[in-house]
Amino acid sequence: MPKCVFCGKQIPRGTGKIFVYSNGKVVNFCSNKCEKNTFKLKRKLLRVKWTEAYRKEKTTGGMRAAKHKAEEAASQANQNAEE
Repeated sequence: MPKCVFCGKQIPRGTGKIFVYSNGKVVNFCSNKCEKNTFKLKRKLLRVKWTEAYRKEKTTGGMRAAKHKAEEAASQANQNAEE
C-alpha cells in the first residue's frame, strides 16, 4: 500500500489520488485535505500538527538533535579508538 506524501498514512487499495508531475515524479494523497494542503495552501508538512512528519520531528527532538547525537557518538567512538 502506498503512503500519503503529506500526512504519512497508508492508503487503502481503491482510495486516494495519484498526482504525476511533468517530470515523471509520482505522489500519492489519501484525501482532498492532504492534496489541498500541499498544492493550494503550500503548507510544509513539518509545520502541520496532524502529520506523521510533525509528530516524528517533535518526539525525537528534531533532525538537528538527531544529527548532534550522531556526531557526538562518532566523535566518542573516535576517541575510544585512539586510546
